Amino acid sequence: MIEVVDVSKTFGDKVVLDGINARFDDSNTSLIIGQSGHGKSVLLKCIVGLIQPDKGKVLYDGRDFISGDDDTKREIRREIGMLFQGNALFDSKDVEGNVMFPLDMLTSMSREEKLERVNFCLKRVGLENVNKRMPSEISGGMQKRVGIARAIVLNPKYLFCDEPNSGLDPLTAIKIDELIGEITDEYKITTIVVTHDMNSVMTIGEYILYIHRGRKLWQGNSQTITDTTSPELQEFIFANRLLRDANNQRAKTS
Repeated sequence: MIEVVDVSKTFGDKVVLDGINARFDDSNTSLIIGQSGHGKSVLLKCIVGLIQPDKGKVLYDGRDFISGDDDTKREIRREIGMLFQGNALFDSKDVEGNVMFPLDMLTSMSREEKLERVNFCLKRVGLENVNKRMPSEISGGMQKRVGIARAIVLNPKYLFCDEPNSGLDPLTAIKIDELIGEITDEYKITTIVVTHDMNSVMTIGEYILYIHRGRKLWQGNSQTITDTTSPELQEFIFANRLLRDANNQRAKTS
């Protein structure tokens, strides 16, 4: 479980996060949603330690990631897997090398053990026999799957996904959502996804945190979100429906 306690962050005169409180449970796919520029990505970066909040706590199973000692922070970092928005694959490494990279950096496993783990993770995301292909030789959806395989190769307790459906067609996006949900449930991971995609919200949103202008405006799940009385969230949902319909129409005519 990850707990965010009264987290705030200011850049200059701009308040980006204002007293955010949330709890992300084990074996749940939790979503942080909101419009661009309203703080959701900054919150994610505070949770994973890329940005230091001005105040507040981030607790990983009770361990303070903000003010904990160096040993505590190193221990938590080893338990984190990250899927970046742009995949962040190394162009100079093949698929096998990309997935193996965390094992090379953080473990003392033998080459045979690393390869066995890489092949297991690639198989789990539906990518067998692509080890020697370069990122430029595979589709965007396959690149996302490689990114997921790399994110889980160290068997993390916590998985973070930053806009995992960015740049994907609707059908591929649904498959990536389903894969994230399956892995979360199968390995009992605490998963947090930053997204603006309402398809993701309705498919895998077991817990949803809506950020508006740096504040937590709503929390709930995919069953309750459409019943919201928040005009800001209603507008967000409506705008996403228009965008989804336009994308679907373009997909049909292309």
